[in-house]
Amino acid sequence: MNMQLTVCLPSRLLAPMVAAIAAVMLALPSPAAALAALAPTADAARCEALVRLRRQDTTIISATMIPRGTAIPHLPGASDLPSFCRVVSHVRSEPGSDIGVELWLPVEWNGIFHGNGNGGFAGLLQSGYAGMARGLRRGHAVVTTDTGTAPATPLDGDPLVGQPRKWRDWGRLSTHVMTVTGKAIAAAYYGRGAERSYYTGCSTGGQQGLIEALHYPQDYDGILVAAPVINCTWGHAAVLWNYATAHRTPESLLSEAKLRLLNDAAIARCNGSGHGQAGDAFVTDPLACRFDPAELGCKGTDNGQCLTPAEVATARAFYDGPTGKDGRPVFFGWLPGSEAPGKYGWSFLQSPLKGQPPFGSLFKWVFGADWDWRGFDLDRDMPRIDAALSDIVNDATKGSLQAFKARGGKLIIYHGLADTLVPPGQSVAFYDRQVAELGGLAQAEEAARLFMAPGLMHCGGGTGPDAFNSAAGSTPLPPVASSSHDLFSALIEWTNGGPAPEQVVATKYAASDGKAIAFQRKLCAYPRQPLHDGRGSTGSADSFTCSPRPDSSKAEGSGD
Repeated sequence: MNMQLTVCLPSRLLAPMVAAIAAVMLALPSPAAALAALAPTADAARCEALVRLRRQDTTIISATMIPRGTAIPHLPGASDLPSFCRVVSHVRSEPGSDIGVELWLPVEWNGIFHGNGNGGFAGLLQSGYAGMARGLRRGHAVVTTDTGTAPATPLDGDPLVGQPRKWRDWGRLSTHVMTVTGKAIAAAYYGRGAERSYYTGCSTGGQQGLIEALHYPQDYDGILVAAPVINCTWGHAAVLWNYATAHRTPESLLSEAKLRLLNDAAIARCNGSGHGQAGDAFVTDPLACRFDPAELGCKGTDNGQCLTPAEVATARAFYDGPTGKDGRPVFFGWLPGSEAPGKYGWSFLQSPLKGQPPFGSLFKWVFGADWDWRGFDLDRDMPRIDAALSDIVNDATKGSLQAFKARGGKLIIYHGLADTLVPPGQSVAFYDRQVAELGGLAQAEEAARLFMAPGLMHCGGGTGPDAFNSAAGSTPLPPVASSSHDLFSALIEWTNGGPAPEQVVATKYAASDGKAIAFQRKLCAYPRQPLHDGRGSTGSADSFTCSPRPDSSKAEGSGD
C-alpha cells in the first residue's frame, strides 16, 4: 500500500520559506560559472607543474601563472597582456655553455609558436620582451633566449673574454636550442604541438633568424628579420674603423652641427639627382647615389657651414667603409642620408662606451682583455680575427636557403637604408648570393623576399616611414592589421598559401602616439623600387608604383 505524506503549512510560513530557498539557489553559481571559476586555478596548477618537467640538459628555474594586466618588469605598457604561463629555463649541454630560455604561454593559445631574437652581445632575456608582448597579444606562444652570453649585455661583451663556447652559442647554436626547448615545453603545457612556427628579430636577432633558415630549416615555417648581422667579424671591424677614423686627431670628430650639415647636403644632392623626392627628409635609393663630402669643403676658415679637411676625410671614411693599405674598400660603408646625429646615427659610431669603441669587445676575445684599439691595423689584424672567429660567428655568410625552400619555408628580410650599425649593402649582397644559389630571381622569390626601407635607421627610428612590422617591439604598429600594411601579417598569409608580398605600405606617424598619419610610402620587393607617378601627393602610397630599379654599381666588399 502506497502512503503519501502531505504537510500543510499556513501560507504565512510557506511564502518566506520559498523566498529563502530561491535566494540561496540564485546565490549558487551555475555549473558553467563554477567551471569558469575553477579554470584559473587549474591553469596555474598546470603551469606550475612544468617545473617538474624533465628534459636532457635542461633545468626549469620557474613556471608562474601571470594574471591578465600584471605589470611586467622591463616592459612598459604591459597592462593589456592576457594571462600567460611564464617559464624560465636554462640549457647546459656542456661545460661553459648556459643558454637561458624564457617562454610566455598564453592560456588561450592559437597554435602558433613564435621565436624572438635578441640584440648586440645579448645576455639579457628582457631584450626580447617587447617583441614577445606583440606576439602574446596575438595569442602566440612566444620565446626568447639570452643566447648563452650572460653576464654580457647587448653593448658589453667583455665578460665573454676567454669563453669560446659562449662565442659559439651566441654565433650559431643558441637559437636552435631555444626553439627545440621552447617547443617541447609548450607541447607539455598544452598537450599538443604547434600548428605553425614563426621567428622574428632584428640586428643580432636578424642574424639568428638567417642562421635558422640556412642551417636549421625545419625549425620555422616563416622567418621575418630586419637589419641582420651577416658578416659579424667585419661588421664589428667597420664600427671600429669609423671610431678610429673619427678619433685620429682632435679635428677629425664630426660635431652634431656638422653631421646635420652633412646630412642635409647629402639628401639634397641625392634627391636632386633623381634618387628621391624633393622635400623628403630621406633618400629613396641611396644605393644608387654617389655623394662627395668635399662639396662642403671650407674655402677658407671654418665658419660652421663647411667641412674642414680633417672632417672631409672622416666623412669619406664613413661612406667608403674599411679600406686596405692599397686604398681599396674591403667591406661596406654607410649610405648617403644616414649621417643624422642622434642615438644610433653617426654620433653613436664616434662615441666611446666605457672608454672603448662601440662593440669593441669582440676584438678582446682574440687579443685579450688589455687590447688597445689605438694599435689596431686592419690589414694585419683582420686575418687573425677571421682565423679565430669566422667559423664560430659568421655562419650567416655560409649555406643556402635550398633546404628551407624545399620544406616550404618563407623568409622576409628588410633593412633600413639609413642604418648605421649594420650596412644595408650587406643584406643586398646576401640576397643576391641566394638568388644565384637558388637558380635565379624567380626561383628565389618563391621562398625569400627583401625590402629596403628608405630613411629607416637601425631596427627603427629615422625620418622615413617605420610602421610596417607588427612583430617589432621597437617600431609603431601599422595603422591596418593586414598584409597590405604589415610584413608580419604578409608572412603569415604567405606561409598559409597566400600570395608572396610584392609590396607593403609603410607609415610615418606625425607624433609618437601612433594616431595621426604624416605620410605613407610603398616598400617594394627588391630589386624593384617605388617610383612616383609625377602627379599625386608624395604623402600617399597610391602615388607610387613598384618598378624595376636601374642597374647601379654595388658596393665593393668582402662579400656577405
